[in-house]
Amino acid sequence: MFALVDAVAFYASAEKVFDPSIRSRPVVVLTNNDGCICAVSPEARKLDIPKFEPYFKLKNYLNQHNVVVRSSNYELYADLSSRMMNTIARFCDNQHIYSIDESFLQFTGFKSIVNDWHQYGQDIRLTVWRETKLPVGVGFGITPTLAKAANHAAKKLSGFNGVAVIDDKLSAKAILQRMSVTDVWGIGSRLGKKLNLMHINTAWDLAQQCPKYMRKQFSVVVERTIEELNGKTCLAWDEIKQDKQEIFSTRSFGERVTNINDLKAALVTHSSIVSRKLRQQASLTKRLVIFAHSSIHEDSFYKRSFLYDFPVATSDSRVIANAVSEVLPQIFSANVRFYKAGIGAIDLISEKYIQEDLFSPCRDNKPLMTSMDKINKRFGTGTVRLASEQQSNRWAMKRDFLSARYTTRWSDIPIISC
Repeated sequence: MFALVDAVAFYASAEKVFDPSIRSRPVVVLTNNDGCICAVSPEARKLDIPKFEPYFKLKNYLNQHNVVVRSSNYELYADLSSRMMNTIARFCDNQHIYSIDESFLQFTGFKSIVNDWHQYGQDIRLTVWRETKLPVGVGFGITPTLAKAANHAAKKLSGFNGVAVIDDKLSAKAILQRMSVTDVWGIGSRLGKKLNLMHINTAWDLAQQCPKYMRKQFSVVVERTIEELNGKTCLAWDEIKQDKQEIFSTRSFGERVTNINDLKAALVTHSSIVSRKLRQQASLTKRLVIFAHSSIHEDSFYKRSFLYDFPVATSDSRVIANAVSEVLPQIFSANVRFYKAGIGAIDLISEKYIQEDLFSPCRDNKPLMTSMDKINKRFGTGTVRLASEQQSNRWAMKRDFLSARYTTRWSDIPIISC
């Protein structure tokens, strides 16, 4: 048996954990630079507040309905996610953390222990709420895809009290017939439209298709999805996670940038982030994409993007920062109000298979980078950094509605009066 435990509107729920005064009020959370709505609490959902709409368009509507607005508090969310996952892990013998608010559980030796999966799901929900004050939905299934479907039912279909179980064909049919085909794990909107043209509208319709035929029509992913919907497990938990094939660091500025030195500081900061991520997965990059642009809402939109090829693949922060300095004059333009910039490593190889160049010796200083990473890991990111990196928070992400970082900052620790 498998289970998927998923937090309800995680970002919005996390905002309520240390602020009981807003637990019954509608809450929305905004994306980077307070741009769009990315999380909507159940109370706010009843007001038909859409996700991914620009905040400025809904500002008056939110004020009229006394909706609590919060900026994304990533430090708080990461810490609460860790606490939630640690709590959930006690209920299974194998856990796979799928995302910041989703965790798959596998039960190998639990058949003789658990007599009632519905009650076991309620025990999980109650324990997570008691220890973290986060509401979760729990779905059990005989495959991971069916567990995902059961979780969907637990949270979004009527007749379920936060827990749903698919343990045979009858219970599978009852739930899958009520799910759109695009609600199935791995079936996106584009694929869903193609399936609709074949009169495959529900998850149950998809489950009735021939796996081999659908593989020929679409892909092996669709074949495995159909197999899983019919109770055949195709997902191996011990599969090795593949390294990223591309690594990007991009961000909008909190305020417009018009100075070349400021733009350089931002791009070098992004290059250091990319370099660190390369070293974390033991990869090197042979090619960078470096870009910056103004806002698309301005009269004269400006964008410049350049590719930089390294003679020898690298992950050294200094080497990549030097590449930024070389390309910068071709990107910067006077009188342009830059809104966003970023760096991407797009041609990656493993550091185990680096090809040396006879005429271009490797400029990486691996011991130095290792020392820098160890210091930053022990004392906090940014303790040691390049001198040309961004040294102020003037262009930091705009977060006008940021709540306190209750668990990661000493000054924000909650005060309890007894």
